[in-house]
Amino acid sequence: MTSPDPETKMQFLFALRSRGVTDSRVLEAMEQIDRGPFVRGIFAERAYEDTPLPIACGQTISQPSVVGLMTQALQVSPRDTVLEVGTGSGYQAAILAKLARRVYTIDRHARLVREARMIFDALQLPNVTSLVGDGSFGLPDQAPFDRIIVTAAAEDPPGPLLAQLKPGGIMVVPVGQSDTVQTLIRVRKSEDGLDYDELRPVRFVPLLEGLGKEA
Repeated sequence: MTSPDPETKMQFLFALRSRGVTDSRVLEAMEQIDRGPFVRGIFAERAYEDTPLPIACGQTISQPSVVGLMTQALQVSPRDTVLEVGTGSGYQAAILAKLARRVYTIDRHARLVREARMIFDALQLPNVTSLVGDGSFGLPDQAPFDRIIVTAAAEDPPGPLLAQLKPGGIMVVPVGQSDTVQTLIRVRKSEDGLDYDELRPVRFVPLLEGLGKEA
């Protein structure tokens, strides 16, 4: 898909700012990463609306303002190694790749990982490693991580992921029952324990264990 025209891009960025995405590095990353290639089929023409849209495997691509707010809450620095649980379309990981030293992203659906890898390659994002696996257990071989972001809702912040977060690290995760409005939580890990901040109500698909059934 071709890049959006300047007016569409300006409206897209204005919508982000008006919904609270104010971090200049996050806005720059979201300006650089075109959402268009991550939205396919009949929904492609709606790629620049601030709305979640269906993707393959019964999943969704989050609305851009929520992606921006979660990225902003993560406070990623250029030296950070980030774990994303729930690759989905790959849009969130691509934005993180513009902010972090290295991004590991894992998804239970092999099809989504394959399709995301193709986009990462096309966008020349060599610092993203995408893997098929059960993200609820994290990625112990690459741990610990400076930042962890979870793009599916858990009933509680997953213990294995908290264990893989470095002291001084931050995790952003939606928490709550899958059939109700959830709360976006930011967890800060220190030598003394964990501090929790409630950020805003959200709605995400549930975080499930195991691998997805492929079509």
